Amino acid sequence: MSERRLDKKGRWRNKTIAFRVSSEENEQINRYVEVSGLTKQEFLISNMLNKKINVVGNPRVHKALKKYMQTIYKELKRINDCSEIDDEFKEFMKYVFQIYERMEK
Repeated sequence: MSERRLDKKGRWRNKTIAFRVSSEENEQINRYVEVSGLTKQEFLISNMLNKKINVVGNPRVHKALKKYMQTIYKELKRINDCSEIDDEFKEFMKYVFQIYERMEK
């Protein structure tokens, strides 16, 4: 069994919250988590409590950003018309670009 640890504010995290998602939703969540540099738990808690998610640049985040920027680039080269981009992908592109923009500053 793993060692019990307190969170950053000295609280025990002993409650479990579980929910079901589709495969597509799971992939989407995992993409956002990977680019954020947070653990899935930290990302979901911050997101659900409407806290600002601060991405700290590190090699793992840089690698994820590079990977998804290449994916976005390939998708943009493939399409002929902006109407071919689904809303989910548009939101993810916006998220990735915002992170990249903040890291450049």
